[in-house]
Amino acid sequence: MFENLSEKLTKAFKIIKGAGKITEINIAESLKEVRKALIQADVSYNIAKEFCDNVKQNALGQNVLTSIEPSQLIVKIVHDELTKLMGSSSSGINIKGSPAVVLIAGLQGSGKTTFSAKLANMLKAKQSKQVLLVACDVYRPAAIEQLKVLGEGINVEVYSEEGNNDPVKIAKNAVKYAKEHNKNVVIVDTAGRLAVDEQMMQEITNLKETLNPQETLFVVDSMTGQDAVNTAKVFFERLNFDGVVLTKLDGDTRGGAALSIRYIINRPIKFISLGEKMEALDIFYPDRMASRILGMGDIISLVEKAQEQYDEAEARKISKRLKTNEFDFDDFLSQLHQIKKMGSIKDLVGMIPGMGNMMKNTEIDENVFKNMEVIISSMTPYEKANPAKIDVSRKKRIAKGSGKNIEDVNRLLKQFEQTRKMMKQVASGKAQKMMRNFKGR
Repeated sequence: MFENLSEKLTKAFKIIKGAGKITEINIAESLKEVRKALIQADVSYNIAKEFCDNVKQNALGQNVLTSIEPSQLIVKIVHDELTKLMGSSSSGINIKGSPAVVLIAGLQGSGKTTFSAKLANMLKAKQSKQVLLVACDVYRPAAIEQLKVLGEGINVEVYSEEGNNDPVKIAKNAVKYAKEHNKNVVIVDTAGRLAVDEQMMQEITNLKETLNPQETLFVVDSMTGQDAVNTAKVFFERLNFDGVVLTKLDGDTRGGAALSIRYIINRPIKFISLGEKMEALDIFYPDRMASRILGMGDIISLVEKAQEQYDEAEARKISKRLKTNEFDFDDFLSQLHQIKKMGSIKDLVGMIPGMGNMMKNTEIDENVFKNMEVIISSMTPYEKANPAKIDVSRKKRIAKGSGKNIEDVNRLLKQFEQTRKMMKQVASGKAQKMMRNFKGR
């Protein structure tokens, strides 16, 4: 996400790189490029100008320490201003109530239905909530069926009423049903609507007045850029919603919506959605997003994603098998599955400091794990349990069975051995000792 903006901001900072101090001249040249980068990212001119004026004021008011370069100071100031622009701190979701009602609104095609299911999955998995999804999109063909399929996939009940075309009545009945069946949270998925469609806008207004939800969330397609900001403003005037959800941030988005929307409507961005997987939903942290935009990574989110997939019992089992040299391809496959649950490889790489810029022109194959799985599935139980016993004839058979070539099989065997050695170091404590020694230098 934000690859173009990140690249242009990096170029802007290079103008000051090597300069002895920050001056009116070099800061003006650098901020001219920053302003241009923001406008090209679909941030409005007025916001871009005010942003750059704030950076300039802060930069000229600070002395550059001998231990840092002027360009480093500018990056820090821009990071702070980006964080402030996007809301300074994360904002939680209000799910207090018996049950708590969450109303989802937005334009057609913004990703409301998918987000509703993702939110249900998050609340169920992380907060052990009993969630009821409510299908109130009675206009879009197959909308109700889509929500049912998503609900079934995450084992969350979906409430719908066949033949009833009144979303307000459906929602009221759903809340009553939730109370009778001990549901903690009711998430109401509504139809997409245009801000100029008065009848549809009145319907969502009626839904909010009737349900009196604890939380009303406006879902925005990030790829629509500044148009999303303008639409959010119109919806806010009618709904006074509590927060914003940005979807499709993994697409070819310029980022204007993420950077501007908080400033325009003074409501927090609460969640960001990347991809179609039900786990691909994150709480929005302005400081972390600012770091990613500036190519500084987001190691905190990366660690949190790893911890979410961490299975303590499985880890103890793997550690024991590593120490006794019993780690095999079944264990390796288990680890691949855990990594896959963390999200797309490209997104994970972008969280590693410095890697985003390094990999910007590199095509990342999202199917790399799939290829590994295909090769492993072509192995016999004996071969999976005894990787060292896989000789040339077995390699040829595995390659033929998986539709790959023998070089692919050799590459997987090498990756397996490297992973095994690395994990053995971690299990034995050598890696931690190396890190302590490194930090002590």
